[in-house]
Amino acid sequence: MGLLPVANDQIATIVTALEMRVRPRPRPIPPSPFRLIHWPAPESEKYRTLFRRIGAPWLWFSRLVMEEARLRAILDDPQVVVHAVVDRAGVEVGMLELDYRTAATCELSFVGMVPELTGQGHGGWLMAQALALAWRREVTRVWVHTCTLDHPAALEFYRRHGFVPYQRTIETFADPRLAGILPPEAAPHIPCLASTAR
Repeated sequence: MGLLPVANDQIATIVTALEMRVRPRPRPIPPSPFRLIHWPAPESEKYRTLFRRIGAPWLWFSRLVMEEARLRAILDDPQVVVHAVVDRAGVEVGMLELDYRTAATCELSFVGMVPELTGQGHGGWLMAQALALAWRREVTRVWVHTCTLDHPAALEFYRRHGFVPYQRTIETFADPRLAGILPPEAAPHIPCLASTAR
């Protein structure tokens, strides 16, 4: 057993990919005070704002640093379907992004609610929506990934909804707080070992 050092300006995480290869039996979608709204080709800044609100506690940053042309290529692709979760006032409080760009496959690219709604049972409603939408198309596989930076209950949440883990990888990347991509106070449960002074 060996330990691999990680530079102080880097983050390391174990990524677990999970899949579902059998269409689940239809179940009623639980009641919710929220609605799922299709966001066709959302404006980049509006999309990034919601992405940041949902993902900052878990160090989501990939779409925040993506070049505009590359982000637009994803968001404008008809095989990428983005939904916003909105509350009764019409405020966006969650996101569901489904990617059908691989034949017969749906990736749940991003599934999440804003931090103040985490742990209140809304995830079950959102996952029910996700699975109903994912399997509406002719797919033979739905998959998702999570990592050790995510909510501690995320892996078990996906397994409880029928996903089966099939692969683990280790990912390292520069801490996004050091470059100002996310604020220094983001994800306080993940130590920042280098200075945030710029």
